[in-house]
Amino acid sequence: MTLRHWITDLLNSLLPAETAKYLISPALLLFVAIISVAAYFLCVRILTPLMHYLTRKTETDWDNDILNAKAMKAFSQLAPALILAWLLPQVFTNHEWGVVIIEKLTQVYIVYAVIYLICVLISNTVQGFEKRDKASEHNLTVIEGAIQLVLVLVGIIISLSILFDKKPGMVLTGFGASAAVLMLVFQDTIKGFVAGVQLTLNNMLKKGDWIICDKAGANGEVQSIKLTTVKVRNWDNSIVTIHPYTLISDSFRNYQNMREVGARRVSRSIYIDFDSIRFLEKEEIDRLMEKGLITEHSIKHAKQEVNLSLFRKYLIRYLTAHPDVIKKHPDPAVILMVRQLQPTPQGLPLELYFFTRITSWAAYERFQADIFDFVYACVSEFGLRIYQAPSGKDMRSISHR
Repeated sequence: MTLRHWITDLLNSLLPAETAKYLISPALLLFVAIISVAAYFLCVRILTPLMHYLTRKTETDWDNDILNAKAMKAFSQLAPALILAWLLPQVFTNHEWGVVIIEKLTQVYIVYAVIYLICVLISNTVQGFEKRDKASEHNLTVIEGAIQLVLVLVGIIISLSILFDKKPGMVLTGFGASAAVLMLVFQDTIKGFVAGVQLTLNNMLKKGDWIICDKAGANGEVQSIKLTTVKVRNWDNSIVTIHPYTLISDSFRNYQNMREVGARRVSRSIYIDFDSIRFLEKEEIDRLMEKGLITEHSIKHAKQEVNLSLFRKYLIRYLTAHPDVIKKHPDPAVILMVRQLQPTPQGLPLELYFFTRITSWAAYERFQADIFDFVYACVSEFGLRIYQAPSGKDMRSISHR
């Protein structure tokens, strides 16, 4: 006895024949819907605890990550799809066109359920990698998005071929004919896909990196990298969302290598007033030696010692002796020097260029401030002055003379 006959006999036993014949199809649809929903929840209630029990018995954690509750819910969607494909044709036995449409729709639903299940398994696999050190140097989320995008496109092609009774090759041909329109509609997705692949393959960006992108107003740590978005949490706790193509088409700075190397650069200048640069008298040199600001090694010509030259040598000795300043490093780019830059109308720039092992932002700023507080205080000991533009108070004092 078919499902239709069973529902018909049941309704005829409960209702008059004239009334029952109008309720047969709605009752069949309601019954199939209830059975489908019940099958889904029954599978979820059975498969989820069963799989959880089985995965706990294994030694590896991978099955716990991949075959989790989300995967079981996705797998359970196949149950109502199969029930609909089996029972719905019996609802429309008197309508051939209805049987054809229902069969096509159920087949499309089965395709959706399979694609969704595969996408969930891929997502769980990527999350499993992210929990482990194996994925610390790779951005798998972009690859995940790319694979899922391809799967969705495959599902769309298969679904269209089912609905229109065409071979998938013919559907692809139709897409090829409208490729220009599709590229216009999905240009952001295509650009994001290409940019994301470049960022991943070239190891330019990964989660946790500290980046600065002036155009996007980003200065903070990367929170997530998706196919079409890169989310950055700024140091003021604001969130900036950047399109991956923006990072490829424009420049951005990545400070992650600085963290990994353990050396952060300090490159800062003070401007020396030209009028204060001069030869020192012997008494001044003796005073500097008594204070320990210069050594015998620093003096070459006792009668022609320039205060700026001695000041540079003292700063080099000071930085070299500082415990937080890196003196030697395997990276040849990590160097220490105090140098003069091109003279300016504001004075002679004296640059302190060195690296410190302090990479944390707040600690780095405190360290840098302490260094230059000391430098500013030592300038006058060598008879030098730091250039400062005249203020309103200076101009008033001049006018009163």
